[in-house]
Amino acid sequence: MNKKASLLTVFIVVMIDLIGFGIVLPGLETYAADFGASALLTGLIYSSYSFAQLIFSPIWGSLSDRIGRRPVMMISTLGASAAYLLFAFSHSLWMLLFCRIFAGVMAGNISAAQAYVADVTEEKDRAKGMGLIGAAFGIGFVVGPALGGIILKFFPGNPFNVIGLLAAGLSFLSFFLVMTCLPESRSKTNPEAGNEVVRSGVFTKLFWTRLKKINSDSRGVFLGLLINVFLLTLGQASIYVAFPNFCRTQLHLPVSAVYRQYILMGLVAVVIQGGLIRVLAKKFPERKIFWLGSLLLALGLGSIPFAQNITSLTAAMMIMTVGASLAVPVLTSMISKESSPENYGMILGISQSFSAMARAVGPTWGSVLLGVSFHAPFVITAVLVLLTLRVGFTSKASAVR
Repeated sequence: MNKKASLLTVFIVVMIDLIGFGIVLPGLETYAADFGASALLTGLIYSSYSFAQLIFSPIWGSLSDRIGRRPVMMISTLGASAAYLLFAFSHSLWMLLFCRIFAGVMAGNISAAQAYVADVTEEKDRAKGMGLIGAAFGIGFVVGPALGGIILKFFPGNPFNVIGLLAAGLSFLSFFLVMTCLPESRSKTNPEAGNEVVRSGVFTKLFWTRLKKINSDSRGVFLGLLINVFLLTLGQASIYVAFPNFCRTQLHLPVSAVYRQYILMGLVAVVIQGGLIRVLAKKFPERKIFWLGSLLLALGLGSIPFAQNITSLTAAMMIMTVGASLAVPVLTSMISKESSPENYGMILGISQSFSAMARAVGPTWGSVLLGVSFHAPFVITAVLVLLTLRVGFTSKASAVR
């Protein structure tokens, strides 16, 4: 196997898939409103994807340990394509909700892709490999919403048909690339690997019993790392509602300025996770990169409500993005090192479920705090993010160099 070519293929597959995901986001609120959705139901539609992902990510990850990464990536990308086709032709609010839940169920691509990276990289190069997944996220969240915005502007008559069809086509392209260009990363599958998780869900006693055992085997480190995943993701997800509100009500910025901020964030993430983190990982231990990233994320997040103009706002957002771009791939690398190779999929699937949990509750958390004051979502969440600095001292990753 040509590992560099395989990593490049995984990067392209995840990037294309996330562009498709990102295309849907700009118009989702409008699409729901066309069917008469209330604000509460619109929020439920947004959260339904992450809620389904929370339940099914560990299952997909464990299946990839049993049957291989490639079959899981093929099933999930093909399923996502079907979900977006249904999205394109939704004719009721409940069909739209079903489409988002189905898309979340089929979101097994990321945990399988992360497990693939873990399979083909050595521990010392793991953070660099995970950075490629992060860079794919960055590009997806820049290009996707931009394409969605263009479609909304130039296809006013039936934009959601076009959006859904394009997203479905991109997911099918990911499926085709996996089928034709990506070799299986596991030389030998294990029919019993992760069996307990496959037969259970995140809300069952069996799942948490298994998680407790993994945590015990890691001397208590694994659960701490998962809490970090939740807190770092919460730090980013909590501003989905609060940030546009702050821009509109406090700085009186147009929607276009908010879009530009997200585009800049995506570009910064691509530069750091696609290149800079490789250099840093060669020179510094992972725990130091993680600490710096968490600190910068908290600092940038907590500074946002004190911005007085677009310049200071951009500076705060860039600091936050630099922090997230450093901390997240390193944390994923640290998590993978708490597992044996035959359980990479299960471990990273569980990690994705904690991330999905944060994305499900983050917007609501931010909205509730916004009712207290416009400072609260940013400052209080930043304090929570600082708690991540305590974790990881005794993990295998902390001992690397």
